[in-house]
Parts: sequence; C-alpha cells; structure tokens
Amino acid sequence: MRKAIVITGASSGIGATLARLLGSQGHRLVLAARSEAALQQVAAESGEAQAVVTDVTQRADVERLRDTAIAAYGHVDVWINNAGKGIARSVLDLSDADFDEMMTVNTKSALYGIQAIVPHFQARGTGHLINISSFLGKVPVASFRSAYSASKAALNSLTANLRMDLSATYPDIHVTLVLPGVVLTDFAKNAVGGGQPLPTLTGPMTPQTPEEVAAAIARVIEHPVAELYTNPAQHDLANRYVQDVAAFEGAMRP
Repeated sequence: MRKAIVITGASSGIGATLARLLGSQGHRLVLAARSEAALQQVAAESGEAQAVVTDVTQRADVERLRDTAIAAYGHVDVWINNAGKGIARSVLDLSDADFDEMMTVNTKSALYGIQAIVPHFQARGTGHLINISSFLGKVPVASFRSAYSASKAALNSLTANLRMDLSATYPDIHVTLVLPGVVLTDFAKNAVGGGQPLPTLTGPMTPQTPEEVAAAIARVIEHPVAELYTNPAQHDLANRYVQDVAAFEGAMRP
C-alpha cells in the first residue's frame, strides 16, 4: 500500500538511500534537510517526492515540515526521524558546545518531530513513528563517540517511553527504534572533530551498506516492530553487554 512518508536528514547517507528505495516502491515522500541542492537532487531521484528545506533543530521548521506534508498528501502515514550528526571526542575532552550540539541535533530534533506528528497520528488513530538511533546508544564500543552515543541513548529512552504511553490507548500507532551499527556513508568524515581510523571490523561489527540499512527500514515500515537492529548479529552482542557489563567491557580493552 502506498504511504505518505516524511524523512528527515534525507539529503545524504541513509536518508537519501531510503528515499530512493521508498520512492521506487511507489510511496509518496516529503524529504527534509538543510542542504537545498542535495535535497532537491534526492527528491528528483525518488519518484513522487517533495523537498522541504528544514533545520530540524528549530521546532517551527519541524512543524512547518509536518504542515507541508499534510497539505501535500492529506495526511502522514510514517514519520522517520533520521537527521543526525557524529562527534569524535572522548568524555574528558567534551566542551559544553560539543555536548549541546549532539543533544540538539540527535535528540531534541527527534523530540520536535515526535511532538509535531504524534498528535496527528492520534487524531487519525493510526500512524508509524520511526526513530533512527545507533547501536552505540546501547553498547559503548567506540568511546570517541561519547556524546553522540549519549544522545542516542537518550533517544532510545524517549522512544521506549513514548511507545509505552501510546500502547494501551492507540494500538494502531507504531513506534519503532532502528539501531544501525557501522554504515558505509560519510557520517564519520562529517563528524565534529573529524573521522577516526577504524580497525578491521568483522563479525557483529562488520559494516553495512546504506542500501542494506534502507532495505531493513523499508521492511519495518511494512511489518512494524518495537526495535530493529539492522545488523541482526548486534542484537546478540547487545544482550551479552547487558548480561555482564564488566566482563564485556574487560574483553573490549586493548
């Protein structure tokens, strides 16, 4: 079934790849990002898609995005909070500005999206909110991503609490947390503080392509679940961490 879908952070990376995939499947899209030229290019490659230049750190912009989507298609079926930014700073090296930026871009922007769209879902009695988090919000396997991981952990908690709030009264409103691991995009290069050289990653940490992640998100749109690790092996890794934090962290030391 064709759906009206909003995607933030849609000018590059996972968001752009997802837009092209969903567009090829016939969905109607509203794409948001700050970079107008790149966003317009993605929209042109994504079937029935509108580009809305949006700064998701501004509540008024996010509300305008919602209103534009509803005006275009009459309603929104799926809202995907995908916009995000990384950082390469250890905990002791973080400045106030570093921490504030991570929480604003990665967490507060999603909160604005939640508060903008969920009342629309409630009025319709149906809808699907998808928050793109990170495996690092569950398991601290990259300490130089400290504030990024903290912002995603906060997003994880907001998502779970929202799902609990809605579940009893609105059973047809789905809330999904998506947890990618390492993805082969320019995310690391664009991180605050620059990229960090990565070791050879294998097993559960094997990098995924954005196409693999986009395909996983497209499947969860058709078959909603509460949480999705786009690399299934990382679900077991997260369980190992929770079961014995000390042992896990000890094994991670060089």
